Amino acid sequence: MTTSNTSTETAVIVSDINSVELEDWGPLPEATAAPMATAGKKLWTGEGIHEVGIWQCAPGPSRWVFETNETITVLAGRMTVTEEGGAPYEVKAGDNAVFPKGWTGTWDIHETVLKVYTVF
Repeated sequence: MTTSNTSTETAVIVSDINSVELEDWGPLPEATAAPMATAGKKLWTGEGIHEVGIWQCAPGPSRWVFETNETITVLAGRMTVTEEGGAPYEVKAGDNAVFPKGWTGTWDIHETVLKVYTVF
């Protein structure tokens, strides 16, 4: 990573995702069974809710109610995402997804997920 500055005034370039030191973010609050360890690194923060970062989560089931919009690019791992009342979709390394504000459903993480996220 060329910079660790998370202001809105500096470009952040990650050339090797494995070189980014993730911080322990504790157990996932959305977990619905055993605790799921999470780690991450905020790469950029803007005004209000705007944020870009890297997030890692251990396997397990979780339930989500999105209070913001979020896009993700999965770099490693695999999970099944099921919108409330909808069909399940497998999301895996190389996939992108958008979860709009108000999205409600479950994520069943089968293999530790590493993703880049944007919250807006």
